[in-house]
Amino acid sequence: MLTVNAKITARLTERLKRFQPILSSAKARDINESDTVVIVTDILSDLLGYDKYSEITTEHSIRGTWCDLAIVINEQFKLLIEVKAIGLELKDAHVKQAVDYAANKGVDWVVLTNGTKWQVYKISFTKPINQELILDLDLLSLNHKKKDDVYCTFLLSKEGLLKDALGDFSNQRQATSKYLIANLLITDSVLNSIRHELRHIYPDIKVQTEDIKDTILEEILKRDVVEGDKALQAQKKIQKSIRKLLKKNKPEIEKEPAIK
Repeated sequence: MLTVNAKITARLTERLKRFQPILSSAKARDINESDTVVIVTDILSDLLGYDKYSEITTEHSIRGTWCDLAIVINEQFKLLIEVKAIGLELKDAHVKQAVDYAANKGVDWVVLTNGTKWQVYKISFTKPINQELILDLDLLSLNHKKKDDVYCTFLLSKEGLLKDALGDFSNQRQATSKYLIANLLITDSVLNSIRHELRHIYPDIKVQTEDIKDTILEEILKRDVVEGDKALQAQKKIQKSIRKLLKKNKPEIEKEPAIK
């Protein structure tokens, strides 16, 4: 977790507290999408620190369609923001629309919001294009007195964006994801470690790594963590790490003298 200085923390705390009643009132009045965009623009500027006149663009055209808002820093698109009316529930169809915008523009991050709820997606430029929900905030439920809640707003702020706080947060999530950990459990190195420990417990019993793997897959892990797109992505990440480690250690192996 990145350190947030006192000045930024004070701004986020004070302005989060200020915007919450504004959002509550707007939700009670069930304002339309255009008015919601006005509030979201103010949140981006006053709370999250983006310059309203140079860094927040409105209704940006992307291949004949329109994205409500975008964050542009140093002439580079950093965030695409799709806004829905404050009373509208955010749905998968809205996500697809926003992701299509990002794919056409080559932007890594998409925000879908109705003013109160903010969903942040990481775009993977695979075939087909894939998106992963990284952050799901409800500004009305955040407590401005809690450090972790304030940090969540920092992730979306200009200061957070410049420090790639979302990227770090995404990596942290991936490092502890059930898909990655589940697939690590069935790698050769982990299976061999388990087999080694079992030998200490049952010295007279021979257990093969394949038997251990079968038990893990059939009786311990749920199928969804070792099958499907997310599991496949985790497996590819693990294999890439193993290949990188083997490549790194190969010169050392080659330097070892032959055993006579």
